[in-house]
Amino acid sequence: MSPYTITAENQRATAAPDDAREQWHLALAEAADAALLDAGLAALRTRPDSALTAAEQVGVVRVGGRTGQHRAAVLTGPGGPVELGPAETAGARAGVALMFPGLGDHYLDMGRDLYRDFPVFRTSVDRCADALAPELGLDIREVVFSAAGRPEPAAADQAPVMDLRRMLGRDTREQSAEEQRLNATRVAQPALFVIEYALATLWESWGVRPAVMIGYSLGEYVAATLAGVLSLEDALVLVARRAALIDELPAGTMLAVMLPEEQVLPLTGGNISLSAVNGPEFCVVGGPVDDVRELERTLAGRGVVTRRVTTTHAFHSSMMEPIADRVTDIARGLTLNAPRIPYVSNVTGRPVTDEEATDPAYWARHLLSPVRFADGLRHLGQDRLLLESGPGQTLSSLATVVRGGDTGAVVASMRHSLEPHADTTVALKALGRLWLADADAAWHGLPCADLAVEAGSAPARKDADAPSETAVSETETGLRAVWARILKNEDLPRDVSFFELGGNSLLATRLMLRISRAFGVELALRQVYEFATLTRMAAAIDVLRDGGDPDTEGERSGSSHTGSSQARFQLPNGLTVHHQNEAETRHFYEDIFDHRVYAKNGISLRSGDTVVDVGGNIGLFSLFAHYEAPGVKVYAFEPAPPMFELLSKNIAEHGVDAKLFNIGISDTEAEARFTFYPRSSGMSSFHPDEEEEKHNLRTIIANQQTVNQQNAGQQTDGRNTDEEARRLTAYAEELMDVRFEAIEYTARLRPLSAVIREQGIERIDLIKIDVQKSERQVIDGIADEDWPKIQQMALEAHDADGEVARLVALLEDRGFTVTAEQDELYVGTDIHNIYAVRGAR
Repeated sequence: MSPYTITAENQRATAAPDDAREQWHLALAEAADAALLDAGLAALRTRPDSALTAAEQVGVVRVGGRTGQHRAAVLTGPGGPVELGPAETAGARAGVALMFPGLGDHYLDMGRDLYRDFPVFRTSVDRCADALAPELGLDIREVVFSAAGRPEPAAADQAPVMDLRRMLGRDTREQSAEEQRLNATRVAQPALFVIEYALATLWESWGVRPAVMIGYSLGEYVAATLAGVLSLEDALVLVARRAALIDELPAGTMLAVMLPEEQVLPLTGGNISLSAVNGPEFCVVGGPVDDVRELERTLAGRGVVTRRVTTTHAFHSSMMEPIADRVTDIARGLTLNAPRIPYVSNVTGRPVTDEEATDPAYWARHLLSPVRFADGLRHLGQDRLLLESGPGQTLSSLATVVRGGDTGAVVASMRHSLEPHADTTVALKALGRLWLADADAAWHGLPCADLAVEAGSAPARKDADAPSETAVSETETGLRAVWARILKNEDLPRDVSFFELGGNSLLATRLMLRISRAFGVELALRQVYEFATLTRMAAAIDVLRDGGDPDTEGERSGSSHTGSSQARFQLPNGLTVHHQNEAETRHFYEDIFDHRVYAKNGISLRSGDTVVDVGGNIGLFSLFAHYEAPGVKVYAFEPAPPMFELLSKNIAEHGVDAKLFNIGISDTEAEARFTFYPRSSGMSSFHPDEEEEKHNLRTIIANQQTVNQQNAGQQTDGRNTDEEARRLTAYAEELMDVRFEAIEYTARLRPLSAVIREQGIERIDLIKIDVQKSERQVIDGIADEDWPKIQQMALEAHDADGEVARLVALLEDRGFTVTAEQDELYVGTDIHNIYAVRGAR
């Protein structure tokens, strides 16, 4: 059969001709030292074609014609070059473990860009589709790839824009016919197998061959096929026929339970089965719908966090027993071989044995037994690079938890269904990450080119006695010591921003003083933000010491204290969030989770409560509500698009039952311009008053200094206290200018009561309002008939002309018991907190 063509006549995107595929290039650069690497990167940024030819999508570039342990990667696409790294490898090649996910993260058009851009991927999909056609009676490509295709993907360096209507449930339509067709078990399982297998062949074409593999449920079939236990054709037969048998079974459901296995096992029995052990306190049970719902209610009464899994059947449960023997019979008719590549069994959590792999009954046990994925991950150990080869990042998240929060050695290679980045961008960036991590791959098999750089390509030294590369390294070493003292952290990657490691604008001023003492140069506050990694800041210091201007020499890092939507932080309680800045995130975490300011002021939550979060920011309050009481329903509002993106990611990743709204809450239906301060912890305001905000910030800085001195008894190093105080004061105005750099957006405004009516909200157990001087408009947008629905309220209020007293009186008139307080850091500002509770809770 000829290769599949996605024709224009049926509105499908055509398989790209060669010139269309050539728009993506990944240059894997290496050099003998950091200076050569910097010079090579400068050349690749300005002339992406200076090394790789137009026909080479991926290649190794040896800067200066030599190999070396200094590495970086440059991805060139429609949006221009995107740089990964730099990194210095230790020369200890890390083995790669491929991870293959099961059903759950599959979606319409998964891998569509890879099918278009990479012949190896396309050939594998075509081969599988041809083999499956007799089994399925259809072309699997017409099921996986939609008729219209998804919108044009974002460029490589463009911030992702989520499909928020789908993510947040604001699109109330039912699944399309195409989505329903894909989600039917009889085609979903073969479709997922095809995409994962084709992605693995793409990795192999780049020289990434696994040392070991692990699959989750259906993913183990992919691992077994790559290991040679099953031929591709036999595997497709087994997967397709097994899926058809499952499709005939009665419907079931599954429930994720946040308890360790030993506490879940007593809950099973009868119709309830343990279906998976995914982490230290993360299990899945399955069974008939009514039985699982009853267990869900029981656990909610005990305060156990649970989450319903979206599924059509109770996989890996006793509900699979009626087809177990038939699965064995299918496997008995196939050729089973001992594995050529080790892979971990879901059944045992250990490497599959030759006896298990060649036993037809093993696949029936695999169907019925719980997936022991956490055991399998622990068996893989801490030393291997984990590469998820399939849609989404679920296995990467599970692996990060099992590994104690270490994200550096876990790489996902396909986008989540809600991310509009091109599949090609995600895959090539993942390859770049493996290169930087020194993955044990056949890099020599890729096209290789030498990139000549002139001696003057790196920043020139003006003094014959100027430090050499060794001295640059000494600068970075000294700077690392300065960072470590300020951040109280010895684990400082070279390519991670000072601000993502816990720095903030206040610590940045202290950093400037320490740099002045240590190196005898004045680094401006703006330059701290511009050259925010150890490597780039050290280079900027060297340029200043040589009398140069770092702003005009070399490429700016592009890092800023605002971080990015991809920055992740593990909270002290083990939860991981996407955020802007670690220090700010930790501050809010401590207030909400550690200090429990809400609980201390009489605020409480119960199972099934409804929470309204006005001013959602990155969603820490919504996450607090979600984990404080099981079954909480959240409605969150955040007008700033960058904050809304982070909020959306955190809500989705933690499975919060929430509806999110990218709007502002006010007292009228309107559109309004508002000011967003990305350098102020995502602060935004419809009523910006720069002078007032600067006064507040100056006061907070002074209060923070007082608190720090009281806590420490002295300055950090006990030296030059007066000098440091003077210098911090001198930097204050520059800090103000940087902190209040603003971006304007237009936001839709709606009264809260309009949303209450549309969403059919009958009761609000807690409403939190944090809206930068718009609290009065939010409250005025609550209709009289909706006030009795509200049981508790927590709001930040600005005490302009006695506003706090007026708000307290208003809430007391509405039947609340009210308290107002001011945090010690805000003494001297107009910022207060108000807590209102109606009746006993």
